[in-house]
Amino acid sequence: MTFTDRLFKTVEPVWNSYLDHPFVKGIGEGTLDKEKFIHYMKQDYVYLIEYSRVFAIGSTKANDLKTMTIFANLLHGTMNFEMDLHRKYAEKFNISNEELEATEPSAAMTAYTSYMISQAQLGGVENAIAAVLACAWSYNWIGKKLAEWPGALEHDLYGNWVQMYSSEGFTEIAENCIDLINDIAKDKSEHELKRIEDIFVRTSYFEYMFWEMAEDVSMWPVKDLAKN
Repeated sequence: MTFTDRLFKTVEPVWNSYLDHPFVKGIGEGTLDKEKFIHYMKQDYVYLIEYSRVFAIGSTKANDLKTMTIFANLLHGTMNFEMDLHRKYAEKFNISNEELEATEPSAAMTAYTSYMISQAQLGGVENAIAAVLACAWSYNWIGKKLAEWPGALEHDLYGNWVQMYSSEGFTEIAENCIDLINDIAKDKSEHELKRIEDIFVRTSYFEYMFWEMAEDVSMWPVKDLAKN
């Protein structure tokens, strides 16, 4: 059993809940309200900017050129492959790249990325890869599951999303993360493995919170407080 086999067994109930979530189901079934998707897309774009910082942190903490190169390639793939999907969707909705980048972050997005960056900065290279693993891996897992749903790949609006996250290109990104953490885990004590697992579990919960934020089109729990 690899370390990621252990990780998946731990979070499998959480990940299965993603497929039952109305937002994810709406993408797979092609029934999701467009305004919810626009909100999600904009929040996910600014999320990916912060997410990319973790890859940069990982590269600086890498102990060898091979690991540094993997993080650099993951950074490149995120900013020039995954984020391009969002830019293409934004174009469909007449949203400029400048408007996309200037999106006000929601509470869920802020909490999630703040946790990822803090964990990546607090520990070694293992913390950096643990912080990003749930996002890359679970999106690929969801994409492949939805690709099996009737019509999901061909839907006029959401088919591109399913195609992207189930694609060979994104699978390679996810597998690079999986391979890296399995390699790093080989020399770790059980205490260290448990710390990595805790980061992975927490970020898996944050992934669910992100789907909730998208479904509810939520920003912050208290609105316009500064105006009162």
